[in-house]
Amino acid sequence: MAAAAPGSGASREEEGTGGDAATPQPPAPTSAPGARLSRLPLARVKALVKADPDVTLAGQEAIFILARAAELFVETIAKDAYCCAQQGKRKTLQRRDLDNAIEAVDEFAFLEGTLD
Repeated sequence: MAAAAPGSGASREEEGTGGDAATPQPPAPTSAPGARLSRLPLARVKALVKADPDVTLAGQEAIFILARAAELFVETIAKDAYCCAQQGKRKTLQRRDLDNAIEAVDEFAFLEGTLD
């Protein structure tokens, strides 16, 4: 049984006697043909991983996790950059929006100077 997230206002007692049945679950991945678990092409991610001379072996699960992490990273930085664009009363992202997002968010500090 998963505990309620801090600050969510829900406690274990509020979940009721159903336990996991009352907890919202993410949708299960579909096994339908054409359904993709990753939006990035795994072959391209694998090629990028193999380009690193320090990497000797990379399993399919590792490639998938790296692809998913890259998707989440791009999604996060794009949302933060879009917030910067909205502050400028724009809907189109520009390079300066990415620069502003990198400067504003501490987690992106490792990217400072990379877009120069």
